Amino acid sequence: MKHSFLMVVAFMIMIVCSASSCDKNDDDSSINNTPENTIPMTNGKIKIKVGSQTFTATLLDNNSSKTFKEMLPMKIDMTELNGNEKYYDLPNSLPTNSSNPGTIKNGDLMLYGSKTLVLFYKTFSTSYSYTKLGSIDDVTGLASALGTGNVTVAFEKISDRI
Repeated sequence: MKHSFLMVVAFMIMIVCSASSCDKNDDDSSINNTPENTIPMTNGKIKIKVGSQTFTATLLDNNSSKTFKEMLPMKIDMTELNGNEKYYDLPNSLPTNSSNPGTIKNGDLMLYGSKTLVLFYKTFSTSYSYTKLGSIDDVTGLASALGTGNVTVAFEKISDRI
């Protein structure tokens, strides 16, 4: 009888935990528009240089963006993928707070997983989860600047101007 009672209690705990998400994960992908995913960072402007064109981007106020900004300046060779994005695998992991945005927008700067920096140059629907770092302020000419193949891209803080 005692054994049966313990089995029933254990089963009830499993049901309650699965219904109330007892299994919390630091990477809560059910959150999409939390404040840290939508508020611009104070002094969060950066420059993104592609060839002879320069774009300004605004980073969001989250730990991922702050860590990314501390890595700047950086000049990287980004790889083409799917005709809509360029990506680069960073040497170190960044903090994450990924979610599924539903729609990727032209100019979004995101982190896939904890180490893959992604710059999108087309708008499309997605089922994947990303940590949004920020976005380019004016995407005019972005797709043509990035081109159809791999490309070298420089990221730097606005305050790093020479």
